[in-house]
Amino acid sequence: MAGRGKPRKLNSLDAECTKVSSPDLTEGKQSEKQTKQKPKKAEQKNPNKAEEKFPPDSARGESQHSRAQRTCATRTKSTKQLPLEKLEKKEIPKTTRTKRCSDRTKSQGLEEEVKPETPEGTRKTNPRVRKAKPSEMTEIQLKDPTEDSVDTVKAKACGTKPKLRKQLDAKMQNEQYFEKIPKGEHQTPKNTREASEQTTKTEICAGKAKSPPAKACGAKPKVEVQSAVQDTKVAPGKSQDLKRKDMTEEKASTDYILKETLKKLKIKRFDKKNAAEVINEIIQNIINHLKQNTLSFNDVQEPLKTGSYYENLKICNPDEFDVMLPILVDRVKLEPFGNDGAFYSVELKRGQKNLERFLENGILSATKMLNEFREEVKKCVKNFTEWRVDKKKKGCPAVTLTTYVQSVPISLDVVLCLMVKSSWPPFTTEGLKIECWLGHKVKQDHKREPYYLVPKYEGKGTVESDGVLNKDVWRVSFSHIEKAILKNHGSKKTCCEKSGENCCRKSCLKLLKHLLHLLKERDSSFDKFCSYHAKTTLFHACCLRTDDNNWRESNLSDCFQLLLEDFERYLENGQLCNFFVPSQNLFSGIGKCKCLSDAIRKERLSGFPIFREQLKNGH
Repeated sequence: MAGRGKPRKLNSLDAECTKVSSPDLTEGKQSEKQTKQKPKKAEQKNPNKAEEKFPPDSARGESQHSRAQRTCATRTKSTKQLPLEKLEKKEIPKTTRTKRCSDRTKSQGLEEEVKPETPEGTRKTNPRVRKAKPSEMTEIQLKDPTEDSVDTVKAKACGTKPKLRKQLDAKMQNEQYFEKIPKGEHQTPKNTREASEQTTKTEICAGKAKSPPAKACGAKPKVEVQSAVQDTKVAPGKSQDLKRKDMTEEKASTDYILKETLKKLKIKRFDKKNAAEVINEIIQNIINHLKQNTLSFNDVQEPLKTGSYYENLKICNPDEFDVMLPILVDRVKLEPFGNDGAFYSVELKRGQKNLERFLENGILSATKMLNEFREEVKKCVKNFTEWRVDKKKKGCPAVTLTTYVQSVPISLDVVLCLMVKSSWPPFTTEGLKIECWLGHKVKQDHKREPYYLVPKYEGKGTVESDGVLNKDVWRVSFSHIEKAILKNHGSKKTCCEKSGENCCRKSCLKLLKHLLHLLKERDSSFDKFCSYHAKTTLFHACCLRTDDNNWRESNLSDCFQLLLEDFERYLENGQLCNFFVPSQNLFSGIGKCKCLSDAIRKERLSGFPIFREQLKNGH
């Protein structure tokens, strides 16, 4: 056989395929094996000699077509493939077949050849054998999906993959490849490029309801949309960074304002020393007078110095002092007055002859006893011309004295009280929840201490309950326990000591008291709110956040914010439970709770402008 050499021998696989398949399938297998070798030009083949070796014309025509198709696909891989995603599925341009595919094309009735436009910049190929495109090859195979091609039949008979499957895999690879290429880097025919661009513009316009019609679908608006999308992607990150930066700066500013305010609130040692000397002198004179010149109060005990000054919570100036002068009573019978458990009527048993003159129907009258005590204090103060006694205030258990120390006014509240050395009233059972904060042992030690009763009532004094007038009742007091807690306020014994770390509990309370004081100066309707409400709020907060790490001095701003939030919540609910008697609501009968809460919240959220104003004015 000239021009082809000796015929090759069939291998074992070919032999098996020959036994089970027809001569046409065997020839298809031979032709498929030959295509894997180096392809030769079709023009050198002699058709006359080929007839001597191959089966009849019908099978020969089909094998020649399959070889030509594989040759076209092989050469197409080396050329730059055109993108498939820009091609319209409905408008695929008519293509021509190569000369090797002419027999099959004519048999299907496609006589006319159509030359597609060559895009600019593409590489020119041999005009005799045009390189086939994957889309064109796929079109040939998918024209009649119900009929299997010769290659498909051969592949099924030999157990290999059909040619159609290989072509579909090649198309999927092309699609995946072109999906990775950025838009605009590959070329497409003019008509398909315009169609794809129009489709993309239509989708953009349809997705944005606010975009203007018509002109929004132009090329330039498309670029603007892309840039806008990029800006929106970058903007959230930048906005978050700016927000964090603003929050950091705001926190730093708030920390500075609070620390500077605390510096202004600090009392100078020299002022404290001078004020303390004056107070101690007058208190000692009053005690001496009561012991020497009275029968009812000659059993007065050592003064109990309480209040903010002695708790190291005094702010601005040492201008207010509270001193309790207790009268010891051994055995008394207490009856609750009202339902809150804070007020009691006192009945003496025996051994209290010096107090019998103050009894009313067997009840120790707080009003009588306080009036007598007030008169004795006046007698004592007459000998000290620098002091004067203020007018009596309704429901106030203290006798208030005032004087001037280096042109600074100072007031002293001298409070008469009864000291009861017995177990605490039953209403205090659920109070003093300091086990998780200070420990169970500390709580037991506090409850072994005596408690005090002060002549104070709420509401109208003429109100009667069970034959007892409101003005004759006594209120239970644990001011000495409050002082002890504030002195040793840490969950660790070394809190705020030289060997330990400082906390900000007292600093937060000072700031809250100062804020309340400034708001009361601005709005007189808040006068019924007092520093004791702030102190009780701190006690509850310490029981909620027991660890000293929650009150680090470096976290002053955060701790103060939390304390304000607690106080705002109590004001909004209109309920603040007494720390020792939980059944008593300290906000009972006080209005304007919601207004005060709003005022505090406004200051907190705006960075405390009321403090800034004070610092600016130099107060």
